[in-house]
Amino acid sequence: MSPLYARHKRTTLAIATAVAAGALISTGLATNASAQPTSAAAAKPLAGAPTLLSAAARTGLIQQAQTEATETAQRIGLGAQEKLVARDVVKDVDGTVHTRYERTYAGLPVLGGDLVVHTAKSGKAEGVTRATTQTIAVSSLTPKIAAATAEKQAVGAARTLGSAESAPDGARKVIWAGSGKPVLAYETVVGGLQDDGTPNQLHVITDAATGKKLFEYQGIENATGTGKTLYSGTVSLTTTLSGSTYSLTDASRGSHKTYNLKHTSGSGTGTLFTNTTNTWGTGTASSSTTDETAAADAAYGAQETWDFYKNTFGRTGIKNNGVGAYSRVHYGSSYVNAFWDDSCFCMTYGDGSGNTHPLTSLDVAGHEMSHGVTSNTAGLNYSGESGGLNEATSDIFGTGVEFYANNASDPGDYLIGEKININGDGTPLRYMDKPSKDG
Repeated sequence: MSPLYARHKRTTLAIATAVAAGALISTGLATNASAQPTSAAAAKPLAGAPTLLSAAARTGLIQQAQTEATETAQRIGLGAQEKLVARDVVKDVDGTVHTRYERTYAGLPVLGGDLVVHTAKSGKAEGVTRATTQTIAVSSLTPKIAAATAEKQAVGAARTLGSAESAPDGARKVIWAGSGKPVLAYETVVGGLQDDGTPNQLHVITDAATGKKLFEYQGIENATGTGKTLYSGTVSLTTTLSGSTYSLTDASRGSHKTYNLKHTSGSGTGTLFTNTTNTWGTGTASSSTTDETAAADAAYGAQETWDFYKNTFGRTGIKNNGVGAYSRVHYGSSYVNAFWDDSCFCMTYGDGSGNTHPLTSLDVAGHEMSHGVTSNTAGLNYSGESGGLNEATSDIFGTGVEFYANNASDPGDYLIGEKININGDGTPLRYMDKPSKDG
């Protein structure tokens, strides 16, 4: 366990300050949908802005598109076994209509086969934007592996992601066109619960010939929330939406979660932060056990640290295994400290003096998680010279996180914890520009 702030005389090194293809949407549209339209005319910017359609007008356009779907499929060069299913329309003020279609092949859904047909007001075809340019054609519609094999693999994938309860709803045959050459595949949706109690909708795509897992994505949606932090200003936070409830769960970064210990000192995770809105915190500290501001700071720090290691060093997560740690805030009462604990693979933050100075600044968060990186690489003991190296490494990389984030409210510097004002006199916890200032 690596504490943030030691209350002893600083006479030894060890006592110094311690510190994915994008998601497939449910219709199967892959994230490479930015492919260029297939005609020269469509390559030109389409004139006009979208107009607001009434529900009746939108329904009418979709019904018309479905009525003409067979003709449209032939016109854009689809094969005899391919059919189009109209799903949505957008109409520009100049009358241009953009119709989004799903595709089937021999009656099977084509995941990643979506396309958008652009039609001028005059009825003239303006082009097609396709999620894939690959020809949809498979040699056989008979799987070589049993559906049960795909289901077993999908349940295993869910458990790897931390799902304690999981059950497949059956494997359906599909054509997978989300990457590479289209193939016959199974899509299995695993239900149950994720490790934090959030409903699970893990979609796993399995090659029906080889049994190889081709793709997976979580059907429970990620959302972009707003964090009103104490130290870093207003920031964007990646959260998770389940039904009408948001949680501080970042599925895009190893499912990092932020929990509330409510001023207790227990060893459990506490309560996951949830909210009916996607705004977290007020930008000011409060001694209340329900205060979300410290949680917003902690979630932001974890987010920036993950991105720093991934984008700078190609390291995906603290253990480089794609799994996120978790954070606990509101630890104890007036606890003037924070620490990393390998045994729980988590960061814990106290609220400081009077429970109004949480130790959740950006450089401290980066420092804490860097202890985890050191533990899972060098494995330095937290004592003597190796403890000093452990601390130094966390200071260096915690500072790297602060510079990487490039946050105007907390710009990069060579001071540790300078925003926290832990001593009440504005001094930082440690000086990296001139360590002797620290005594």
